Amino acid sequence: MDECRSLEEIFLYSLPAFGGAFLRRIYSILDRAIGMGCPLTLSFSGPVTVSGQHLAWLIPLIETGWIAYVSTTDAVCYHDGHRSLDEFTEGPIHEVPIYGDDAKLLEEGVIRVTDMAFAEDVLLHQDRFLTACLMRPEFQKKMTGTEMRYLLGALYATQEQRNGAPGGLLATCHRMAIPIFVGAPADGSIFLNSMKLWAMEKAGIGEKHRFEIDLHAEVFEACAYHRWGLFDNPVHALGTLILGGGVPKNYNLQPEPALGQVLGIPEVRGYLFDAQIVSAPVTDGSLSSCPPSEAVTWGKVDKEHYTKTTESMQADYSTVMPFLVRALLDKRDHYVRLAEEMGEERLFEKHPEARGYLRPAEGYRLFLERDELTARLLEDVRGNAAWLQGTLTYPLAVETP
Repeated sequence: MDECRSLEEIFLYSLPAFGGAFLRRIYSILDRAIGMGCPLTLSFSGPVTVSGQHLAWLIPLIETGWIAYVSTTDAVCYHDGHRSLDEFTEGPIHEVPIYGDDAKLLEEGVIRVTDMAFAEDVLLHQDRFLTACLMRPEFQKKMTGTEMRYLLGALYATQEQRNGAPGGLLATCHRMAIPIFVGAPADGSIFLNSMKLWAMEKAGIGEKHRFEIDLHAEVFEACAYHRWGLFDNPVHALGTLILGGGVPKNYNLQPEPALGQVLGIPEVRGYLFDAQIVSAPVTDGSLSSCPPSEAVTWGKVDKEHYTKTTESMQADYSTVMPFLVRALLDKRDHYVRLAEEMGEERLFEKHPEARGYLRPAEGYRLFLERDELTARLLEDVRGNAAWLQGTLTYPLAVETP
């Protein structure tokens, strides 16, 4: 340790074994993927926005331009708006003891999320804000969840700017045209507020509500981005960083079987790089805990390289991500300084991995390319018509009278 001059050197040379070695391998995989310019998808579950982790390390990671798209929960998107509400400009969220008096908090109208808490009124005002958003003309149609969150990102950003709140997750992804996927959209309060408007119309006490999430188009869009990574992007590969498990993890991994197994598109591969940090032990048999090697058997991770390009670390990602992100940002800043000193051409010749670290910070902007990318995939589907027609029949058992 006394010889280390950077976080990277700590990761590479001071974590020789056991849990530390897992962290070293996670860092090395991310470093290699970024260095070769491999587009990364990012999956995260848990109360990231309530806790402020998005402000601490998630948004700085996204703003590098290394992330192609993200997969998360409706709750993460919902709670992302709290800090910009008109009624809570002084900050709606505060820290509380994990093992405190929850009955007392209930009496005080306070809701707890682990060691973070906020007044119940925050939720009520967030619901009013989202209802007003969903009633706007641009939402009165059938659309993918990515489009809905892209539109919400613009409204969140305007609200944040008006009240001097820090830019949040949805606002950042809107600015960078990063698609946000939510595999379980009905399991969260954004959709609950849409349900309210639907119910009011059905009861005859509200206006027409025409907002609807097009799940078919959204899944197809995710597949189109995976196809882009494998066949259109110059690297011809994708990597993924998975933080926590659950539905966001599975949704992030499903484009490969959707393309290859279900649509029958040839030469589809899984992720080349897969680095995941999950708290669930692999022995519990849950989706959250399954390692990349298990995903190889499903075709979701590249079978040819997984022993050197994947790792699953059992840990609370909130304890290690700030350090991982800082080390990666430090390395990028190092290459920025070298580029200023010697010029990019000489830098890339001497350090080829610097090209990946210094890729344009505006990112891949895939959401703005989605029409073209989905059209390309649809053409592949047309070209596979004969194979698909052969999948439509099965000798179903018929109930006898």
